[in-house]
Amino acid sequence: MTVSDGDLASRRAIWAVPGAVATALVILLILILAAALRFGGIDAQSLWHDEGNSYVQATRGFGEIAFHAGRDIHPPGYYWILAGWRALAGDSELSLRLPSAFASILTVAFAAALGWRLYGPVAGVTAGVATTLSTFSIYYAQEARMYALLALWVAASFWTLSAFLRRPTIPRMLALAAINTAGLYTQYAFPLFMVAQGVVALAALLQPGLRPSEVAKTGRFNRWLLYIAANAVTLSLFLPWLPTAWAQITAWPRAAEPVPAIQAFAELARVLLLGLVPTANAPAIAFILLLFGAVTLRGRSVWRWLLPIAWTLLPLLLFIGLGLYQPDDRKLMLPAQVGAALWLGRGVWMLWSGGLLSIRTALRTLTGRSRADQTNAGVLRWMRLAALLSVLWLAVVLAEGLGGLRTDPAFQRADYRGIAAAIDAQARPGDAVILDAPNQQEVFGYYFGSAASDARVPVYPLPDGLNADDADTRMAVEAIIQEQKRIFAVFWGELERDPNRVVEKALEAGAFEIRDDWYGDVRLVQYATPADLDLRLEVDAQFGEAIHLVGASLPGRDFATGDVLQVALEWRADAALDERYKVFVQLLNPDGTLAAQRDSEPGGGLALTTTWVPGEMVVDRHALALSSDLSSGEYTLIVGLYQLAPPHARLTVEGGDSVSLGSINVRSQ
Repeated sequence: MTVSDGDLASRRAIWAVPGAVATALVILLILILAAALRFGGIDAQSLWHDEGNSYVQATRGFGEIAFHAGRDIHPPGYYWILAGWRALAGDSELSLRLPSAFASILTVAFAAALGWRLYGPVAGVTAGVATTLSTFSIYYAQEARMYALLALWVAASFWTLSAFLRRPTIPRMLALAAINTAGLYTQYAFPLFMVAQGVVALAALLQPGLRPSEVAKTGRFNRWLLYIAANAVTLSLFLPWLPTAWAQITAWPRAAEPVPAIQAFAELARVLLLGLVPTANAPAIAFILLLFGAVTLRGRSVWRWLLPIAWTLLPLLLFIGLGLYQPDDRKLMLPAQVGAALWLGRGVWMLWSGGLLSIRTALRTLTGRSRADQTNAGVLRWMRLAALLSVLWLAVVLAEGLGGLRTDPAFQRADYRGIAAAIDAQARPGDAVILDAPNQQEVFGYYFGSAASDARVPVYPLPDGLNADDADTRMAVEAIIQEQKRIFAVFWGELERDPNRVVEKALEAGAFEIRDDWYGDVRLVQYATPADLDLRLEVDAQFGEAIHLVGASLPGRDFATGDVLQVALEWRADAALDERYKVFVQLLNPDGTLAAQRDSEPGGGLALTTTWVPGEMVVDRHALALSSDLSSGEYTLIVGLYQLAPPHARLTVEGGDSVSLGSINVRSQ
C-alpha cells in the first residue's frame, strides 16, 4: 500500500495543531516559572546606590528627568517609564523593581517565540529555558535599573526584524523604528545590537535565490528603501538627544584600564551561557551546541542562520574591541544572553531535526534508499535523545546557580536599608552622617529620609562634586568634627569620588574610630569626636622584636555607661616590617572576662604596619563604646597586637600577649 503526497500533507496538518498547542502550553509553563523566579524575593534585598538614583529620577517631572539624565551616563527613557509606573504603583522597593521583572518575563516570551518562529518548537523551548533559568537575567530582573528593559527592547527589535525580513511592510518598518528608538533612549549600549541587526538585514537583502514566500511584494529595491527608512525614522526620533548622548559617551571618565580581550571574552561567554553564579559544570556541552547551531544548511535562509550568531557575537566583539568591558559593566551585554539562548536553541534544533545528517545523501547513493532511510532513522532517534539530554543538562546547570544568587555574598546588594536602620537606632542630638562617594545620597535618603532621627541628624555628602578640591574637603570634614559629637561615615566608591581618601584620613586624624561594619560592599564607620586627652601614660613595651608602644593618652579614668572611651596610642618600629598587624584594645571585667573590644589595623587601616618608617612615631586612635549594660565597677584596659594573616598569633610583650594601661572606673546611669 502506498501513501500519496496528499495523504502525507493531510496527516502533517492533523498533527500540526496539537503539536502547536503542546508547544504553547510548554512555553506557558516556562513563562510561569520565569515569573516565579523573578517575583520571588524581589524585595528581599535593599535598594543599592544606582537604584537610589532611579528612585530620585522617578520622583521628578519628565523635563526634569531629561535635564538630570543629561548630566549622567544614561538616557532618560527608562526613568520616564519608571516615573509613570511610580505614579500608579507607588515607590516601595517592590513597586520600583516590578517594571524590570515584567520586562524580563516578556524577554523570555520573545526568546521562546523567536526560536519557535525561526527554527521550530524545540528551539523555542530551549531558548525559553535558557533565558528563564539564567541567573544573569534573573539578577537584573530584580533591580530598579534599565538593563532588563534594554534586553526587552533588543529581543523585541529582533522579533520585529525577523517579521520584516519575511514580509517587509510599512507597519513593520514603523514598528522596528519605534522599538529601536525606545532602545536608544533606554541605554547607550543599544547601538551595538543595532549593528548586529544591520548585518542580519544585509544578509537577507543581498541573499540570491530567495524562495517566493520570502520575497516581498514590493520588490527588492523597495525592501532596501523600507529598511533604510526604518533607520532614518529611528535616527530622526533620537536626533534631539544625540548631541547630549555624544557628549556623555565621549567625555565620561573611565574608572579603570580595559580588561585584556581574551579574558573579557572568556568571562562574558561564561556569563552568557551559564549565568552569573559560577557552577561546577564545564560549559563543554554548551559550546558543542553553539557549534551545532553555527552549522548552516544549503537551501536555508542565510539570515535565519546568522541572526543568533550576529546577535550574540557582534555586540560582544564591539564592546570588548572598544575597550569598554569591565566586570561591573557586563550588564550592558545582558541582551546578548538572549541571543546566546537562541543560538543554543538552534543547536538543539539541529540535533532534533536531523540537520546534522549530512551523510544522508552519501548513504542513499552508496547503499540504496531503503537502507539509508533505516540508517538515518536510527541515527536520528539517537540525535533526538541527545537533544533532550542537552536541554536537561542546560536546565540543571543553570538551576544550580539559583541558590547562590540568593545566598552568595558576591551577589548581595549593598544593604542601605540596614545601614539606615543601624544609624537610626543609635542616633541622638549631636550626631552627623557623612556620605563619602557618589550615588549614595539618593539611596540613603530613600531609607533614612523617613526616619525619626532625620530631623536631628544632618547628612553631609562629601566630597562636593566629581572634581572637588582636597583642601576644601578636608576643611569641611574638620568643621564637622568640631561641631558634632559623633559621626557616622558611609564609605563606598572612594576611588571615583575621593581617590586620595581625604574624608577618611581627616576623620582618622581628627576623631576616634569606635567601630566599623560592612554592609555588602559598603562600610559604615562610627567615630567619636575628640575629648581632651588629659591623662598621658608613659609606656615602654616592646612587642615582638621591633615594635614599641611608647605612650598612650586617655581622657581620664572615670566614665559612665553610654560614654565613649578614647585611647590614643603611640607606636614606633625599630626596623622595617614586612607583615601586617592588627591592634586590639580591650576592656576587661573585674573577673577578667571581656567587656568591650576594638580591633583595627593602625590608623583605621590607613597606617598599615608595613608602611611604618623605622624610628618615626605613629599615632593610632581607638575608641570603645561603653554599653549601658555594664555594671558599676573597676575594669582593666589592655592593648596588644596580632598577625593579620592566619593563624592570627599575638605578639609577645613582657612575657605575655598584651600590656595593661591601668584601671578604668565605670559607673552605671
